[in-house]
Amino acid sequence: MDNLDLKCAEYGRRLAEVKTDERQLVDEKVFANALSVLEEQGPYACFLYLQAREGEVGRKITEEATEFLNKTLRAGKNDKKPLDFFEDLALDDLLFARDLLRQVFVYARYHAKARGSVGERE
Repeated sequence: MDNLDLKCAEYGRRLAEVKTDERQLVDEKVFANALSVLEEQGPYACFLYLQAREGEVGRKITEEATEFLNKTLRAGKNDKKPLDFFEDLALDDLLFARDLLRQVFVYARYHAKARGSVGERE
């Protein structure tokens, strides 16, 4: 049996370490905004938001998050595009995917915030 909370924490850390075009790490606000869209509009809208508003970083975050959902929900099927992934999900799986993404983004936000506060103290 897998510990899903631990997997969410691991992927959250990976997402917090995604670098922007300028080689800077992703800002905490990116994850806070993604969480807001996820809560209000759902997983697919969240991925669209990330790609439309966050550019290359949003695309990388979307790829990582889709990979995580593929591994967690459907081992073996590897849809790279979010719409292809979400169109086959039953409602229960879609809600579960939303909950998993929420947890991943929360951990990513905490990792980004902790990284920022450590840098501020030095």
